[in-house]
Amino acid sequence: MSLVFALLLVVAAPKPVDLVVTNATVVSMDAQRRVIPKGAVAVDAGRIVAVGAAPDLAAAYAGRETLDAAGGIVLPGLINAHTHAPMVLFRGVADDLKLMDWLQKYIFPAEAKNVTADFVRAGTGLAAVEMLRSGTTTFVDMYYFEDQVAEVAKAAGIRTVAGSTIIDFPAPDNKTRDDAIAYAERFIRRWKNDPLVVPAVAPHSTYIGSPETLRAADALSRREGVPLLIHLQESPDEQKTIRERYAKSSTEHLRDLGLLRKGVLGAHGVWLNASDRAILLQHEVGVAHCPQSNMKLASGAAPVREMLAEGLRLGLGTDGAASNNDLDMFEEMLTAALLSKHASQDPTAAPAPKVLEMATLGGARALGMEDRLGSLEPGKRADLIVVDVGAPRLHPMFDAVSHLVYAAKGADVRHSVIEGRVVMRDRRLLTLDEPAVLAESDRYREQVARSVGLK
Repeated sequence: MSLVFALLLVVAAPKPVDLVVTNATVVSMDAQRRVIPKGAVAVDAGRIVAVGAAPDLAAAYAGRETLDAAGGIVLPGLINAHTHAPMVLFRGVADDLKLMDWLQKYIFPAEAKNVTADFVRAGTGLAAVEMLRSGTTTFVDMYYFEDQVAEVAKAAGIRTVAGSTIIDFPAPDNKTRDDAIAYAERFIRRWKNDPLVVPAVAPHSTYIGSPETLRAADALSRREGVPLLIHLQESPDEQKTIRERYAKSSTEHLRDLGLLRKGVLGAHGVWLNASDRAILLQHEVGVAHCPQSNMKLASGAAPVREMLAEGLRLGLGTDGAASNNDLDMFEEMLTAALLSKHASQDPTAAPAPKVLEMATLGGARALGMEDRLGSLEPGKRADLIVVDVGAPRLHPMFDAVSHLVYAAKGADVRHSVIEGRVVMRDRRLLTLDEPAVLAESDRYREQVARSVGLK
């Protein structure tokens, strides 16, 4: 063999990479919103290295591992922009109530009686199983004992933005605000450079957070350079309370306290008026829309049509399973699309492409993390899912994006990849012992039922 021919062979040889996902319709969510009918994605060292036509990638890359999508749809992993993962253990204990009654008469007392580090560990495990099985690859959490949330998420291989809650009354993990701030600081420093865990500060809300508490949480967030998560203008009761207390809206209150900036994520935003939205847009604040929880608690319908038209950083979340009552982001997409149309009486209010964006790139933008998450593009974190299209309701397929929003279910997710690691293959979780997780969560049933007066 001549030297020139040998060099040509070397040049032409496909480059080895960790993983190639192929034989797919690729919904990229990139700047051009490319949908590639016979596409593939190449992954190496936890990052996406190429997205394109399957024959081109086959010639350029040789995967040490291959995932055959079997003609399914490959898309960015879904980002659940607001939840309380451990609250799956309160699923169904307090239904059909107004938000403040639900919180103050049932949830806060139930948390005081039940929530421990072990409880949080068990609940997060169950939530991780449910989310991984239904296509979520990143979840934004606000709860207590957040170290346990982070530990379980890391072991499960699921990405989390984990917010340590700061609240103005004794909480299960910290009895004073100062204790909560100190815990949050330790939590942030422990997890700050982890590849899967992004620590955050989570002051609960303007109505259960004094100006001093909100400023202290903000100072910690800024000092450590981490996100700040907060419930924002969720219900009429919140509107009334804050207006009476401060003669302004929650958004105006946070602005005047100096909290608003990119990297702040407000959950719900149901009662944002035009002035509030302009303030959030100006400061690049994210909003997490949670339609199913908002509907169940009769909190109202968020102005999604307006937020989309105005260009807010809008993501999509399930909220906790105690008020949803599941963590399926496919259901959340469908509900978001239909509720917005119904509430505005405008069938064009939330088109499928925009709703899919809310669940992927929109969630990343809401967090200020669009540089690394939310789309299938070279250089971004390799978080992706494969949706099987074998179910009868997914035939025939004219538009992959329409199918994902209006017809697909979480149970159609066949494979999940996070940070380049296959965490679910052919519907089998590879990082968690699912039967053991379910058994552990069921052990809390009697304790929780007794604590809330259920038989």
